[in-house]
Amino acid sequence: MADIVTLTLNPSIDLSLSVERLVDTVKLRCSQPRKDPGGGGINVARVLKRLGSDCLAIYLAGGSTGDCLGGLLAQEQLQTKHIAIDAETRENVTVLETSTLREYRFVMPGPTVSELEWRRCLDALEAIDPPPRYVVASGSLPPGVPVDFYARVARWAHRAGVAMALDASGEALAAALEVGVFLIKPSLDELRGLSEGPLATWGEWREAAQRLVEQGRAHKVALSVGGHGAVLATQHGVVQLPAVPVTVVSAVGAGDSFLAAMIWAIDHEASSEEALRYAIAAGSAAVTNPGTTLCDPADVVRFYHDSLALAAIED
Repeated sequence: MADIVTLTLNPSIDLSLSVERLVDTVKLRCSQPRKDPGGGGINVARVLKRLGSDCLAIYLAGGSTGDCLGGLLAQEQLQTKHIAIDAETRENVTVLETSTLREYRFVMPGPTVSELEWRRCLDALEAIDPPPRYVVASGSLPPGVPVDFYARVARWAHRAGVAMALDASGEALAAALEVGVFLIKPSLDELRGLSEGPLATWGEWREAAQRLVEQGRAHKVALSVGGHGAVLATQHGVVQLPAVPVTVVSAVGAGDSFLAAMIWAIDHEASSEEALRYAIAAGSAAVTNPGTTLCDPADVVRFYHDSLALAAIED
């Protein structure tokens, strides 16, 4: 059985295209769209496979877009378990305005999922024998799925001795943290929501992340702040590293690449600093590619060494 399992309840087909300028009411001549499989856990699994991990992606999908999603995942030779739903899987659209290099992202809510359908995800986890070392639950919950779904996954993880990594937001994230998880990757806004403070400085970011660890809500808290860098708080302290300077093409999938590389590094017994450095490298590699292309392993290694070189210069 796979060492790492990812869980995606609200996957998507991600369409990315470009247009010279967005103008209302008129017909806009667009580039040929690129089509990629999408959704947090699916993107994490795609990156983990590229990095050489043994990974299984469990996901809900239905309709013709669900069939298309399965075909795209098969092209990447990703090990998957598809749980069928009656409703149509969503499509998301990313548009690059070439005259300004601004990126516009249109994210759909997703299909309504029945109780029978979302419970099949929990059953699929329970059926894994032996359990994986890690489960990565990532992405939004579609309509119909209760806000405590990730908390239920966390309870299963505790029972099965599985380390759970979670990338979620709002009530779903808060409910899971009441149970406790191995790792979370909140955005700065999500960390502010959990901390109920403005969090305007690096010191406040570090303190807020460390506080979640001290409260026992997560063993590790990884906070990426884009071009500013990232923080990893653990029971042994806080590591802070700067970003790697890159030219941003698209921000889509950067956070998923960041999380995947961190789990890969932790699974390979990397130190906190090494894990954070690999995560930053993967996120940096992802933003240099269009759409949901995600990161290339060769670029991850290159940016990792660039990060080491920057650290040597600063010393």
